Amino acid sequence: MGTTVLAKGARLLVPGIICFLTSAPVFAETQKLALPQVIEVSLQNNGDLKSFREEKGIRDAGKIRAGLLPNPTLDFEAGTGALTGSSAENSLSLGVSQEFFLAGKREKRLTIAEQELEMYRWQLADRERALRDEVKTAFYDVILAEQRIVLTDRAIALNRQLLDVTKERLAAGDIPELEMNLVKVELARGEGAKIDVERALNQNQAKLGTLMGLSVGEYPAIVGSLESATSMTKNLPELKQLAHGKRPDLKALEAEKNRGESDIILAQAESIPNLTAGFAIKRDTTAIEVGSAEYKDTDYIIGLKLSMPIPLFDKNQAGVQEARAKRSSTESRLTAVTRNVERDVETAYTSVLNAEKVLSLYKSNIIPQLEENLKLTQEAYRLGEVGILSVIQEQKKFFEVSEGYLTALHARQLALVKLESAVATDINGGVQ
Repeated sequence: MGTTVLAKGARLLVPGIICFLTSAPVFAETQKLALPQVIEVSLQNNGDLKSFREEKGIRDAGKIRAGLLPNPTLDFEAGTGALTGSSAENSLSLGVSQEFFLAGKREKRLTIAEQELEMYRWQLADRERALRDEVKTAFYDVILAEQRIVLTDRAIALNRQLLDVTKERLAAGDIPELEMNLVKVELARGEGAKIDVERALNQNQAKLGTLMGLSVGEYPAIVGSLESATSMTKNLPELKQLAHGKRPDLKALEAEKNRGESDIILAQAESIPNLTAGFAIKRDTTAIEVGSAEYKDTDYIIGLKLSMPIPLFDKNQAGVQEARAKRSSTESRLTAVTRNVERDVETAYTSVLNAEKVLSLYKSNIIPQLEENLKLTQEAYRLGEVGILSVIQEQKKFFEVSEGYLTALHARQLALVKLESAVATDINGGVQ
């Protein structure tokens, strides 16, 4: 009788375990955030990203500075002959001078400031892409930990039911006390495993909360599944082409390369000195003695002054050489990053294919066969052909493989996340 109860109880629980593998854990009384909402909150509140957004003001200030003209210079000069015995003689001069940029330097600096802003916008987009990668990874880490807790709860529930059955059978004299003790050990192991998984969940929630910019001790309530309806419809060459057109780090380097070209043009223009023009009004008062009389004479002079350094020794050769070296450095980095992008896409694409193969094995062979093995072992135990140890081992194997299946689902999601990050495009078509 006890054996029959055990077999029936186990058969009732097996379908529940299978259902778990395709369902998300249930939480009550809490508004949960799906992955798109979690990403949106992170993009708005992440501390590092907010700090980098504030740096736009630095680029805006640079653009304002590039468009400003030099301030005019006010010249004032006064002279007197009082110290030399000619107190009636004095002079007064007032002038204004202004430096003028030649060779279109102001326009060239404005162009460079615009390119700096373009670089910044692509750098910001690249940081957002990297943050999406981190948030998605942390999100699925939390989902995996939550589903592992559900799996350990089911394992504990099954072992408790086994313990109740063994107590009944022990009381009936059908089994030795050792069988009941073995089930107690399995129950304790399951409770210990749950503690470890809960600790991992707490750590993953804390990491996700940090990325989302939440307060210390505040954990996000999320909802999601490791199952994915996403399917790859593009081949590797198409993904590489997408990456070349969408990756913001490549765009940032291309903008930096364009700025390097503008830096060279500006450095060459800097070899032409600026012109300074001045305008002044001068009043001279002189005294002339005729006999015993002294006559004063006042003259007003208007003057124009033009000055320009002679580019004899310094023709900004160092500035031109520096600008060319920076451009060459940028070109080298762009070439290297382009190769790395292609490598990233290839690696992520291969990881997705491998993860899908592993999942296919689980779904088509491992899980169904393991379930059948568990049923056969339970039936053999009911008939008295095997002992409780065989049932425990088969159940243990079933839960270990079920956890492996969860890990495979998680690995596929992470592979998709890496592929989307490498291509800078959602697999379903949205640009990151």
